Amino acid sequence: MTALDLAGPVAVVGTGTMGQGIAQVALVAGHPVHLYDAVPGRASAAAEAIGARLDRLVEKGRLTGAERDAARARLRPAAGIADLADSGLVVEAVLERLDVKQQLMRELEDVVPSDCLLATNTSSLSVTAIGGALREPGRFLGLHFFNPAPLLPLVEVVSGFATDVTSATRAYELARAWGKTPVACADTPGFIVNRIARPFYAEAFAVHEAQAADPATIDAVLRESGGFRMGAFELTDLIGQDVNESVTRSVWEAFFQDVRFTPSLAQRRLVESGRHGRKSGHGWYDYGDGAERPEPHTAEKAQAPAYVVVEGDLGPAAELVALIREAGIQVREDEEDHGTRLVLPSGGQLALADGQTAVEFRDVVYFDLALDYRGATRIALSHSQDTQTQTLAEATGLFQALGKDVSVIGDVPGMIVARTVARIVDLAHDAVAKGVATEEDIDTAMRLGVNYPLGPFEWSRRLGRSWAYDVLDDLHMRDPSGRYAPSLALYRHAYASEKREGTP
Repeated sequence: MTALDLAGPVAVVGTGTMGQGIAQVALVAGHPVHLYDAVPGRASAAAEAIGARLDRLVEKGRLTGAERDAARARLRPAAGIADLADSGLVVEAVLERLDVKQQLMRELEDVVPSDCLLATNTSSLSVTAIGGALREPGRFLGLHFFNPAPLLPLVEVVSGFATDVTSATRAYELARAWGKTPVACADTPGFIVNRIARPFYAEAFAVHEAQAADPATIDAVLRESGGFRMGAFELTDLIGQDVNESVTRSVWEAFFQDVRFTPSLAQRRLVESGRHGRKSGHGWYDYGDGAERPEPHTAEKAQAPAYVVVEGDLGPAAELVALIREAGIQVREDEEDHGTRLVLPSGGQLALADGQTAVEFRDVVYFDLALDYRGATRIALSHSQDTQTQTLAEATGLFQALGKDVSVIGDVPGMIVARTVARIVDLAHDAVAKGVATEEDIDTAMRLGVNYPLGPFEWSRRLGRSWAYDVLDDLHMRDPSGRYAPSLALYRHAYASEKREGTP
């Protein structure tokens, strides 16, 4: 098989939002594009909608009038499957049903030339299973675009069990020629993004279900401390609760109900109630006329402590020491190794979230992980009923003196950002160990596909080789369901680091 010429015809079957977006991408790249839909009239309507979007690109200066006119001339609604016979690539974006996609591929195989690539844009079905209906499954693969396809750069190039390496390579290079950023991955439930992103939603929902914090507070902490573009509740409202829950359920079932991917009961109830998010006017938040967005919990102003004592290495929170000094608060360092914590004038301790709970200690306040403690504008604190009021006040005042809003949440292990990041890092290591994708492609996919501030392996390198393992090991001790059990891959990663450092 040879590389697909940019002047060669491309066909798109299915003319919904994704189908139109993929067709526009191919069209702007220079291909003649066939549009086909089984419902009469839809292909022509889709061609008109794409033409209108091309007009808007001209208005914005992204296309010239001549380029638009040439693209329109290359766009051809098809009356039937037979009209796709000269295609070098066919991408289907039809109903997410295995039988429908298999039947379509069988029909296409009888029409298109032997060197035509056949691709699915499925996000939830097995590429291998769809391709299993073909006589020659070697030319079949997944091309998973992200919505809106003309704007988002990521394309997951998914090799099924029978996909030929040459077919995957051709598709990968074609996506790159279209100006996209392709990542290669094996056919696994959720591929890269939808597999590794599950904890971002699941842990936020779990904290909420534990009554530790409300959605607005959890979202604010994920954004303002974790550095994520949106919080889990507002993002799923945007995606659609029914859509997000369906993907979670699909991944969970495809992994034989693996507890690590268990759907949220709270989200299920939301879907059952018809509160699907922005599109229905109500999800986690109310989008009705005049509805006010709830504010995150923010602690009242407290007095900053006169000094803190630093004991041990604060690890991922080490930059706090410089920030405390810059705020004019005296920093005393204890040379003896008592652990990794800050000691406040009350005698209480301030420690980075590590998967333990405050109730296990006499007088401690935990603070959550931040992407960048200097840039973070909010920090979450947690405490137990045994924590002194003065200790909490001093911890609150300390972070406020550093210019941070403070959200006090319930005593949940791993808090919000720490447990979320630890689980994302774990699933990423597990995916690499199982041949799903490379570290580089996973980082690229998570940054471009869901706008994470760092890829999982970038997080892992920044936090230290054993950090995620230690957090999850602590969490697993407190919730032995298996949800937080560190993967063997993460264990090997942490243990290899210890061996290199001379641990017997």
